[in-house]
Amino acid sequence: MEEFEALLNESFEIDTPAEGSVVRGKVIAVEAGQAIIDVGYKMEGRVDLKEFANPGEAPEIAVGDEVEVYLDRVENARGEASISRDKARREEAWDRLEKAYAGEARVEGAIFGRVKGGFTVDLGGAVAFLPGSQVDVRPVRDAGPLMGLKQPFQILKMDRRRGNIVVSRRAILEESRAEQRAEIISKLTEGDAIDGVVKNITEYGAFVDLGGVDGLLHVTDMAWRRVNHPSEILSIGETVKVQVIKINKETHRISLGMKQLQDDPWDTVEAKFPIESVHKGRVTNITDYGAFVELEPGVEGLVHVSEMSWTKKNVHPGKIVSTSQEVDVMVLEIDTAKRRVSLGLKQTMRNPWEVFAETHPVGTQVEGEVKNITEFGLFIGLEHDIDGMVHLSDLSWDQRGEEAIQDYRKGDMVQAVVTEVDVEKERISLSVKALEGDPFAEAVGGVKRGSVITVAVTAIEDGGIEVEYEGMKSFIRRSDLSRDRSEQRPERFQVGDKVDVRVTNIDNKTRRLGLSIKAREIAEEKEAVEQYGSSDSGASLGDILGAALKGDDK
Repeated sequence: MEEFEALLNESFEIDTPAEGSVVRGKVIAVEAGQAIIDVGYKMEGRVDLKEFANPGEAPEIAVGDEVEVYLDRVENARGEASISRDKARREEAWDRLEKAYAGEARVEGAIFGRVKGGFTVDLGGAVAFLPGSQVDVRPVRDAGPLMGLKQPFQILKMDRRRGNIVVSRRAILEESRAEQRAEIISKLTEGDAIDGVVKNITEYGAFVDLGGVDGLLHVTDMAWRRVNHPSEILSIGETVKVQVIKINKETHRISLGMKQLQDDPWDTVEAKFPIESVHKGRVTNITDYGAFVELEPGVEGLVHVSEMSWTKKNVHPGKIVSTSQEVDVMVLEIDTAKRRVSLGLKQTMRNPWEVFAETHPVGTQVEGEVKNITEFGLFIGLEHDIDGMVHLSDLSWDQRGEEAIQDYRKGDMVQAVVTEVDVEKERISLSVKALEGDPFAEAVGGVKRGSVITVAVTAIEDGGIEVEYEGMKSFIRRSDLSRDRSEQRPERFQVGDKVDVRVTNIDNKTRRLGLSIKAREIAEEKEAVEQYGSSDSGASLGDILGAALKGDDK
């Protein structure tokens, strides 16, 4: 009996499969959405029909089919074996996928669901995660057409213990695209002109499909003229003729151009736009240093800020011209090597200083508003937006400039006389005091150096006396009060005395007369000597002067 029992137990251990293993069974019936499977060993189990279907497909199972199932438990509460087709497929799939991952081989699967950050993929029993960034070489907006479609994937990462698999569809596409690109690129040569379809438009250019490989058409190579955005001249889906400019064999990048198939307008610039010729152009761009003006499609010139206005020196170009405005410009310089044209805007208008010099000769009276007050004078606004300056010394005949300027305020209307126009230095000198006659000039108009004039004493000081002539004040120093030192005393004069003096100097700048009583006396003595005697006649000076005085009385 002991031997029989041992043999019986041994037969059970051999014949009865272990729970958690994959066993082979036969479908003996299909009913109520389930398949009844005989797994042998007098055991039957039930499996839902959906476990025999691939995602998005109908189940394919019939009575008599042999299938592999996973044995969870030998006997459940109903006395049946607890089996699963899904788990069997998963175990089988994991074994297969691990071999593919180790050999870096592709695996086939189908996208069947969307999850956060990507999609779920059925790899024949095992579920993998497909990140959104790995679906295609470019972002996919609508993944609907890809759902349920059997296609190859590359396994990026897998962890059987955690049940994680990450796959990529993009890696497959890039590999196939690389092969395709290499084949197409091998047939292209730089300089070829071919047709392509605009596939995508960006800020910096457009991608053109050349029949399986894309080339970049940069915005600067679309036209000879300035193109602000590629969408100005291209649209997605449009067929365009392009030239292959450059091919990078290592990166498989292709640079394309459209303008290279057109005539370069710079070849005829010098003939069309001679130096100092005037042309009408359109402002295309405004910067801090000037404005770009298009003379013709593909030919732009720069109007530097210094060449924009005769009068507006420190103003932003945007306050003088506006984008798309049509303006007249003069060609100042052409550099075909650097593809540069220097233009001038102000040269198309007359120099306002030249115009002013013609219409306002020296001596013309003008009127304008005080624009600015500085430590050296006033700036007066004149016609054509130009300014004239009244120097401190030209404000008043009587007051010092620093005092006279205190009477003026910004915005005051002032009349003045043009005293000088310097066109080259763009400078106009004005004078307010010139509106009135010069009292000093009028007072000393008939007076010359050496003349004897009569003055009135107005003040007595220790150093001399102050006198007045025709309203002009002068000062006679103590040393000039008399020929005799004993008579050089200011106190011998009184305010109101009339005194004859000799003019020794006329200073128009300081507006002062140099006067001297001493000089008059010396001159009179000299004249008397010349008329009534000589140094060797023996006559005394008193005799001579007495004779001279008697002669004056006759």
